[in-house]
Amino acid sequence: MSFHIKSALLIIGSVLIFSGCTTISTNVEEEKYLPIVKEEASSDEVAKKEDAPVIEPVEPKPAVPASTSKAGTTNQIPVTLVSTTDGDTIRVMYNGVNEPVRYLLIDTPETNHPRLGKQPFGPEAKERNRELVNSGDLSIEFDVGEKRDKYGRLLAYVYVDGVSIQETLIREGMARVAYVYPPNTRHLTPYEEAQQEAKSKKLGIWAVEDYATDSGFSSTADPEPATATKGTTEIFDNCTHLRTKYPNGVASTHPAYQPKMDRDKDNFACER
Repeated sequence: MSFHIKSALLIIGSVLIFSGCTTISTNVEEEKYLPIVKEEASSDEVAKKEDAPVIEPVEPKPAVPASTSKAGTTNQIPVTLVSTTDGDTIRVMYNGVNEPVRYLLIDTPETNHPRLGKQPFGPEAKERNRELVNSGDLSIEFDVGEKRDKYGRLLAYVYVDGVSIQETLIREGMARVAYVYPPNTRHLTPYEEAQQEAKSKKLGIWAVEDYATDSGFSSTADPEPATATKGTTEIFDNCTHLRTKYPNGVASTHPAYQPKMDRDKDNFACER
């Protein structure tokens, strides 16, 4: 082979070799700058993500304080007096209605009993009740049980200027603790304590032996108190003397009543 042919073949080979390197290099450079494409998730993976539960952020709830409410209420509800029926019953305006109110947990002698008529200390209890309910602002308080009796009367504790009329009548010997029907027993303990005090002092209904009993007032007991008497009248020198036995005075129907002690002529002697 001649020198000229060998030289031509070498030149053509060199050109081919350099052309191939350039193509490879160019391809590498182009791949270097191609945009990166994220691999798309398969349809199964998408479905799993869509079915997955969405967890919403939960805000913490404020702590709920323990309940402090109690059954019933001790609220004293203002009422307006209409009339005094007897020692343990009055009529008042309540919620715009003229209502009878029967005092809870006590019993006083009757003034007009359908069978027994007028009972000893009945008029005195009524008069004392009338005096109390007219002496200040009247209010009533319900217990947790029934608010009416079978006669439709309201059952309540009664107050004048915040002072219990029931407890006052018991403490003065004008009433006994009675008709104890749970759950209406909120003030039973102080009432029983007041009754024990009146019994120990032989005040009012407790001055007559065996008159006030657990079942009511005896019709066979001697209604005359066992004190010094003259005829049917108890004798007291003055109001100071009378109040040693009847701390709040007596009504005109009471054996100890004397007109000279009724200075304001209201048919109630030696009242405070």
